[in-house]
Amino acid sequence: MKWTTRVVQGLLVIGFLMFGFMKLTGNAMQVQAFTKVYGYSVAFMYVVGALEVLGALGLLIGYWKPKLAAFASGGLVLLMAGAAFTHLKAGQGMGIAIMPLIFLVLSLLVFIGRLSALKNTKQ
Repeated sequence: MKWTTRVVQGLLVIGFLMFGFMKLTGNAMQVQAFTKVYGYSVAFMYVVGALEVLGALGLLIGYWKPKLAAFASGGLVLLMAGAAFTHLKAGQGMGIAIMPLIFLVLSLLVFIGRLSALKNTKQ
């Protein structure tokens, strides 16, 4: 389980950095989706992008600090739950909502793996 968690953690770092920077660059497609489709402000888009990048950095540093990885992955689980809800509420269906749901499940896997690793080191 330890290596599975680490591999998934590395993939999440890449994914969240990529999607976070896409939001932080503020391209027209992202801005239109956040404002017109989801009904959120552009400022909220930047907040979500920053949280994704910070979560990815937390997962990256979490290779050496497992407690930080647990906190970062827990926050990303909540963030992806909100993203999946937003896609479904906007009427985009499961085809679009599947990506945040996959990231949610993978983040949850890292969260559980890191928590169990922390419990095993305390015994």
